[in-house]
Amino acid sequence: MSEEKSFGVVLRGLRQRGRLTMEELAESSGVSVRAIGDMERGRSRVPQRRTVVALAEGLRLADAEREALLVAARAARPTRAAAVAGTVAGTVVPPRSVGDFTGRDRELARLTEAAARAGTGVGVSVSVVSGPPGCGKTTLALKAAAELAGDFPDGCFVVDLHGVEGPVDPDEALLKLLGALGVSDRQLGQEDAQGRAGLLRALLGERRCLVVLDNARDEGQVRPLLPAAGRSLVLITSRRPLSGLEDVDRLALSEMTQAEAVELLRHILGEARADAEAEAVARVAELCGRLPLALRVAGNWLTVRSGWSVDHLVRRLADEERRLGALVAGDVRVEAAFELSYRQLTGQAAQMLRLLSLVPGPDMTTAYGAALTATGAFEAEDVMEELVEAGLLQATFAGRYQLHDLLRLFARARLSREAEPDEREAAEDRLRAWLLETAVVAGRWYKPGYGAPPSSWQGLVPLESAEQARAWLQSEAPAWLAALRSAARRGEHTRVVETADAMDWYYPLSLYWGHWPEVFRLASEAAAALDDPYLQAVHLNHYSWTLTCCEHRYREAIERADEALECARRAQDASQQAWALMYAVFPHRQFGEIQQGFDKARAAADLFEAAGDSDGWIETMGLYGGTLRDSGRAEEALTQHERIVAFLDAPDCPVSGHAADSYRAAATEALGRDYAALERWREAAEHYRNAVDQAHRIGIPHREADVLLYWGESLIELGETEEARSRLRQALAFGDAAYSSHLKTAQELLDSLPAE
Repeated sequence: MSEEKSFGVVLRGLRQRGRLTMEELAESSGVSVRAIGDMERGRSRVPQRRTVVALAEGLRLADAEREALLVAARAARPTRAAAVAGTVAGTVVPPRSVGDFTGRDRELARLTEAAARAGTGVGVSVSVVSGPPGCGKTTLALKAAAELAGDFPDGCFVVDLHGVEGPVDPDEALLKLLGALGVSDRQLGQEDAQGRAGLLRALLGERRCLVVLDNARDEGQVRPLLPAAGRSLVLITSRRPLSGLEDVDRLALSEMTQAEAVELLRHILGEARADAEAEAVARVAELCGRLPLALRVAGNWLTVRSGWSVDHLVRRLADEERRLGALVAGDVRVEAAFELSYRQLTGQAAQMLRLLSLVPGPDMTTAYGAALTATGAFEAEDVMEELVEAGLLQATFAGRYQLHDLLRLFARARLSREAEPDEREAAEDRLRAWLLETAVVAGRWYKPGYGAPPSSWQGLVPLESAEQARAWLQSEAPAWLAALRSAARRGEHTRVVETADAMDWYYPLSLYWGHWPEVFRLASEAAAALDDPYLQAVHLNHYSWTLTCCEHRYREAIERADEALECARRAQDASQQAWALMYAVFPHRQFGEIQQGFDKARAAADLFEAAGDSDGWIETMGLYGGTLRDSGRAEEALTQHERIVAFLDAPDCPVSGHAADSYRAAATEALGRDYAALERWREAAEHYRNAVDQAHRIGIPHREADVLLYWGESLIELGETEEARSRLRQALAFGDAAYSSHLKTAQELLDSLPAE
């Protein structure tokens, strides 16, 4: 009977005599079920003393039985596998537990899975935990090591490589690890660096060890310390992703979730104090950017100043200019953690980091870096990747980067300190000009008379199709809106008007973005500053329509339309007068002011027809028909909407492309509603089916959601319950892309249907 089996037999016998399952022993001892199973089956060769003691306590053994278990463990441990009995010059130490560790469940699970895979002897045996300064890489690795210690009977070791400042030489780390593994000084003296690296690989390959290489500087520092194969696991923490290492698992760490951040503060402050100021604690978590280091500093600051309220710290942190300076507790400063990485950057990368603090959106692409530094996209990408490697910029997903809020403040402070004012102003001008120029080119894809950008246009992003243009406008909306606001503040009135003008056919595709009233308010104010009544009328009209569609502020919409009418009369422009009248029709209908709606619709139609404005005529006839339907004249409404379809179907129709598709979808929906008003449900349902297809094809989600609701209503009237249920669920799936009142109606209808 082998020595290993002898220990397993002893352990199994004691467990069975105590009538404990492996799961029950694991719960009482803190040793994992898998580790207990490995020991009992003889798969785990060297149980450590602290593991055996934990098992003895879990089994509640008497002194004699406890000693018997320890003797069996010592007998199973080969004499050549010397475990670490204490610390060695602060360089190789056993993992310490982290008392107030919070959250990171997903990440811990990843590392536990890595340990399990390593235990099979097949697959990857190295995991790299990377992330920005202060995100808790070391804490996570130590927590994982403490939890997994029972699975690594040949020893758990932690080596601080001091990678950011004063990095440890790889050969020095080799000597410490080999010494901790029981290799004699004599044998170490007989080997050169290459031989010692080979010896470490051999030992880690034949034993089951866990090694944490903390705070690695680069790939070269850790390569000699890695196993080639075997059942050991090496966890590496680094601010850099160490992308040069091959065949490793990678775990990119970032800030905590809001819930985890709040829970960490509750642990530090004590639940009673934290819960008494729960709202302020949540705000502290946000202001700390949910960065573990900042959270610990803030929490420690409050525990020392126990007489101060959490809200007092909120007020200190709310000042962006002073936030980093306030995150200091004793000799721990959040800013110092960033400074160490910043010092190692090349000049180009340091400048890029400073300038990226000017980006107004939550994330960015390489085009932002190129615009800020007046370089090409590929050159900017190289420099931004250096920042990623340094752990100061996060690659969030393909092609996008993110700068943590506190790192943004750090970079902005360095920009103020190290850059000349004109350098910053020039970079801001380049970024604003690029964002708004690109927004104009993208928006004009949908504007009649423009379409694709001219061949002479050389942009930093591809806008070769309407789909690419739309995707850019949506993804970069926070940034180009911020640029538009900045241009308005700086009095760049022509640029503001030009940007808004490019959007007049794009914005109906994304009515629920929420900022269109602001865009056209800024444009109308810029047009007024330019003293151009025609442009003022144009943008007041759009402002009126977005107030109606986006925010349902109908009375204000009428007021803005009336202002637009006066400006259009001053400009002597019949089309804009007609648009002003037309944009007031629907708001009047909402207030039950049917006659005012009729009068303005008729006047608008006459003006559009006289001006030869086909787009305006179609829009007005659609609204006029809706007014007729609302007043109980559905047959007349049907006639008006059929006129629109006939006009669009005519071979010589002057309206084409996206505009014609949009008008046809609206008219088809209107016909469905006309038939529904006449209770001709089958014809209504058929028109709704066609309208849904048209809205989906041209990408108007709010219209598609609305028509699905109307379609569902018609199907209910027809008794086709199951198909109605399907259409209503499709409508609800649009969420924020649909009118909230329509979503509520769809849910009520769905709830009213018989159970499936």
